[in-house]
Amino acid sequence: MSWNNYGRTPNAAERKAKAQRKIVQLRKQGYELQPIGPLKNSRKIATSFWGRAWCHHLEQFSDYETRLPRGRSYLRQEAVLHLAIEPGEIQAMVLGSELYELTIQIDPLSPDKWAELRAACQGQVASLIELLQGKFADEVMDLVSDPDDGLFPLPQEIHFNCNCPDWADMCKHVAAVLYGVAARLDESPELLFTLRGVDQSELITLKDASESLTQGQRKSKSRRLSEDAINDVFGLDED
Repeated sequence: MSWNNYGRTPNAAERKAKAQRKIVQLRKQGYELQPIGPLKNSRKIATSFWGRAWCHHLEQFSDYETRLPRGRSYLRQEAVLHLAIEPGEIQAMVLGSELYELTIQIDPLSPDKWAELRAACQGQVASLIELLQGKFADEVMDLVSDPDDGLFPLPQEIHFNCNCPDWADMCKHVAAVLYGVAARLDESPELLFTLRGVDQSELITLKDASESLTQGQRKSKSRRLSEDAINDVFGLDED
């Protein structure tokens, strides 16, 4: 007999168990799922620079403030059974009273904005590893996370489509998926660039890369010269 017949709302543990059973069922039916599992931090949706910046960006907009809290609850209860990020699109499944399928379309970053970001970041980002780890100067952080001119989409660039009966602009299932993106960015920050249709390697200029390579070659030559000098002094021959 269902909980509703007793007039009781299932608790978080029961919702998580229900979600896990549904995942098993869907996989048996042939679905390839990418669920958002337990969060790394029970008190925070995201812990990385990119994940936290995504959450902060969403929470700045008054259009979203009434729906986002319910989305956080759904995410923590592991109700996001599938979340896949592709260029310009997020595909997802969320378990509520029923299983709902939804897509979120994200407009590509405008060429002008991307050109400005590339120009501003020249010489500021040492490597792709540091970029994806969010380890760079505060000035770069401010640039990429700027609410108007940074990498994150504005509300008018986000388009929702959920097959649930909620006719609100943003239903709680969409809100859960948007927060799920933050959790996904904790694991794979490069997906933000994929979503916005830009290549993160363009923030590392060819000049920076060639200088790094040249420095490495110079160090190698210096070591070789030192070895040759030692051999000359001691009259040693190499095999």
